[in-house]
Amino acid sequence: GDPECGGDCSAVQLWNVQQIQATDVAFAAILGDGSVVTWGDPKCGGDCAAVQGQLRNVQQIQASSSAFAAILCGGSVVTWGDPAW
Repeated sequence: GDPECGGDCSAVQLWNVQQIQATDVAFAAILGDGSVVTWGDPKCGGDCAAVQGQLRNVQQIQASSSAFAAILCGGSVVTWGDPAW
């Protein structure tokens, strides 16, 4: 698929993947240690660097068309992607 839309995951290490969610043009995966990796269009959730330090003990991820929301072990929520969504 189109690398700009998440069609190329070679830049991330995908091991022990527990869950994957997708926006229209990006992916987010929860790994076995509760961390998250993302790839695809950085404006629509493919880059979680701004919140990476908060993405620990992630239990679940939900996606809209252009953003992600992660539910952490303690029940708090972390979001990233297009703030309009």
